[in-house]
Amino acid sequence: MPKRRQLRGFDLKQLGDLECLIGVDEAGRGALAGPVAAGAVLVTQAFLESNWVATNARRINDSKQLTEPERDALWFDFEALMAERQIHIEVGMADVAEIEKFNILGATKLAMRRALEGIYPPSAFERKREPDLFASAEEIAAFQPQVRAKVLVDGLRLKHFPYPHTNVVRGDTRSLCIAMASVVAKVSRDRVMVKLDREFPEYGFAQHKGYGTEEHRTAVRQLGRCRFHRTTFLRKLMADRVDPGQMDFLK
Repeated sequence: MPKRRQLRGFDLKQLGDLECLIGVDEAGRGALAGPVAAGAVLVTQAFLESNWVATNARRINDSKQLTEPERDALWFDFEALMAERQIHIEVGMADVAEIEKFNILGATKLAMRRALEGIYPPSAFERKREPDLFASAEEIAAFQPQVRAKVLVDGLRLKHFPYPHTNVVRGDTRSLCIAMASVVAKVSRDRVMVKLDREFPEYGFAQHKGYGTEEHRTAVRQLGRCRFHRTTFLRKLMADRVDPGQMDFLK
């Protein structure tokens, strides 16, 4: 319980006198197949001080530390909170082709940008120009960003990212809104992988969600890759295959 209260306390401290926080996290960076997903969750002081948070914050954690039923139950609650306009949730994805084109870091930033754009465009955080040294309070206020929000991103600071942001290392264990975004990203991506399993059941996507389990690696060695596998992630694995016909994509 104290740890969950600490998550809320961290966000309230970050919020200060701003209107809202937007937590951002990703899922799927290390997978061998499928898209990378990003979740963005906007919270306000009213939400952070709400009865729902006081009662349920202890249920929220880094999505990897939760079971699938726990994540699904939280997603159900998040949808209800969204419908009540207590929070705002958006999801962004970058597909396998974009991962191959931009590398996984570039694709992750693309997914995060898409999630954030569903809440505010980057221009909403821009100042038109700096106010004059002798400007009045009203003139200074007019030069502030259009929204008084702070973006919290899990992990290291992102270079060449269009949104001003504060990075929070291990943020999904320190910030409530980042932990919520972690759940959103994980559940959204898992649902995509379950759908892909219906098309390619032989790989077991519904079970391992595209990650490099031994079962998944064995299936790739035996069957080769499908179009939802990340070629650059499979080079070493595919090099061990005996069938030379499956090596064509390495040339």
